[in-house]
Amino acid sequence: MTGPGRTPLHVRRPLLAGFLRQWPLTAVIAVVAVGLLLVAAEQWRRGLVVMGVALLLATLLRLLLPVRQMGFLAVRSRPVDVTLTGVAGLALVLLAWNVPPT
Repeated sequence: MTGPGRTPLHVRRPLLAGFLRQWPLTAVIAVVAVGLLLVAAEQWRRGLVVMGVALLLATLLRLLLPVRQMGFLAVRSRPVDVTLTGVAGLALVLLAWNVPPT
């Protein structure tokens, strides 16, 4: 909400406004970053599961949010995006869980 003497957020803080406008993608990237930190900490199985969950989160967001709020998560049509990210996320989680420990 901008007052008469206040400039809009996208003018004052364009980077912050961009992150807020792309919040679904920012949320997914944040979860992937946690997974990468786990992999870097030699917890590769947990890290891959977290990254798979990030893909499943992207699937859920793409399925439930309207196109206007999707931002860069909307790449193709909704059915194609949901199918591809859902299958990839599920496969990553299942593969990470089923790799036998060494």
